[in-house]
Amino acid sequence: MTEPQQGKIVKSAFKPAWWARNRHIQTIWPRYLQKRRLVQLTNQRIELEDGDFVDLSWAPKPHNCRGIAVLFHGLEGSARSHYANDMLAVMADNGWHAVMMHFRGCSNEENRLARAYHSGDTADAWQVVTQLKRNSHDLPIVAIGFSLGANMLLKLLGEKPQQNIIDAAVCISPPFQLGKCSDAVNQGFSRLYQHYLLASMQKKLVQKMSKMDFSHSLAVNVDDVMKLNSFREFDDAITSRLHGFSDADDYYLKCSAIAYTRHITTPTLVIHSLDDPFMSRDIVPQAGDLSPTVTIELSEQGGHVGFMQGLPWKPQIWLHQRVPAFLNQFA
Repeated sequence: MTEPQQGKIVKSAFKPAWWARNRHIQTIWPRYLQKRRLVQLTNQRIELEDGDFVDLSWAPKPHNCRGIAVLFHGLEGSARSHYANDMLAVMADNGWHAVMMHFRGCSNEENRLARAYHSGDTADAWQVVTQLKRNSHDLPIVAIGFSLGANMLLKLLGEKPQQNIIDAAVCISPPFQLGKCSDAVNQGFSRLYQHYLLASMQKKLVQKMSKMDFSHSLAVNVDDVMKLNSFREFDDAITSRLHGFSDADDYYLKCSAIAYTRHITTPTLVIHSLDDPFMSRDIVPQAGDLSPTVTIELSEQGGHVGFMQGLPWKPQIWLHQRVPAFLNQFA
């Protein structure tokens, strides 16, 4: 009897610096202490089919352009997030015309509709990459997702196994199982990450509620929003209700990437660390959950979108070598 085809889970080549073996150092140090790469960004607005918009930020187009590299940021991120800014510069240096798609409300301007974005919202990304393909003059298009954006990208590729727009993808630190991740980040030191991101989400929502009537979609007022203490509480009261899910569990079940990875036909590399403080070790799929085109490179250490090497005063991000090394094959 023929064995069913499946993807691969392999040991990552990443080795942390001796001083950066702690998962929180890996996660926090690059954000606050690593020098940002200089990249001049040009903005473009895409009008969406439902009357809202998303904003793109383009790095300069290289002279000998390999193709387009479209990036998707993480929760409450933007093109100026440390990982996004630097990867835009890295991909440009490798000959790619790099662009970051901001999820709704993440480009320093409120989106027009009550709905916002979430881990499984693939429609906006699909409209953007479809438009990029029309304007690409047959250049290859590759995609890079970080955290929430990585989950979204895996889901998109799994939803559309016949797609011929994205030639290859890299997904970094995806929360494969959203429910388990929401529980993991609500424990111990990781609650500080949750508190920081949740405060940003609450602030944005309260600002919108002062200008827009949410009474038809949400059963909470401003005071209720500010009392929400976890991602799960926010997703139960807000995210699920704004985006057509019955509750947080329904949202997590339908949007977790693990349900889609076996359907992907696009060459896809997943880079993940078992010590990610946003997640638990048991969220990683088994090989049987992956299609033959998906490979997970798994490391014991690396934090959340960290993967830092080098010296304390001159750290280096291993992703800046690994990601283009994989994607340059598809130019």
